[in-house]
Amino acid sequence: MKKLSRARWFAILSLFSSTVSADDSCKHLVSTGNPEYPPYLWRDPGDETRLIGANADLMQLLAKEVGVPIDTKYGGPWARVQEEIKSGRADIIAGAFFTLPRLDYMDYVYPAFRDTRSVIWTNNRTNLNYKKWSDLIGLRGVTVINNSFGESFDRFAQESLNISTVSSLEQALKMLQMARAQYLIYEEDPARAYAAKLNITDLKIMATAISNESLYLTISHKSACNSSDMRARLAKAMYKLTRQNVMQKLVETNIQLWRQQTARQPS
Repeated sequence: MKKLSRARWFAILSLFSSTVSADDSCKHLVSTGNPEYPPYLWRDPGDETRLIGANADLMQLLAKEVGVPIDTKYGGPWARVQEEIKSGRADIIAGAFFTLPRLDYMDYVYPAFRDTRSVIWTNNRTNLNYKKWSDLIGLRGVTVINNSFGESFDRFAQESLNISTVSSLEQALKMLQMARAQYLIYEEDPARAYAAKLNITDLKIMATAISNESLYLTISHKSACNSSDMRARLAKAMYKLTRQNVMQKLVETNIQLWRQQTARQPS
């Protein structure tokens, strides 16, 4: 064998050293997400710096699989959460829909871990016969800022619909209740959970969904843990957990937890 030059040996050693250094720099991961997202995520009443819910429980199972602790923390409202990921102050979003603009600041981990249904909500006084997207043209809608309902609908809404955005789901539901909006677009399970918490009963859901979207784990481009090795470990772990259908049990458990917590809150 020909002897390697000193320069080539140095290059090989430098590459090995940088790989080890990148692995060593990933001691733990910080995940965050939408704090108004029961039964998937919401703030822990006992420690409001933390998020709990089905997705937070999934992060703990994921941590065991990849061998790195994952803390699921409150990062502010949904719009703020995405800024935390863009800056690298948080590593992971524990549940996000796929959109092209988000690829600019985070990587998606495949496979998706949950499919969700986004629907049209109205109050009982509104006579809305919704069957297709174009039925919403000319009406006043509302949703939460920076929400996405799939690339196709987002594009249609931007071009053709009048949808106001507010900072919280609670605010959006109250606007709908007071008829300041004619419809709300949001995912079925979280909106149903928040309506029950707020004791808002005069709402209804249109039978036809706006979209059926998948929830993904994402990792910030600026995360110190975002390496090819870590992405592979996360993907393998997520594949294993989805094959075991763990999310169904976690969702059912956390629906019960949310109900217990809201039942204890003063009216």
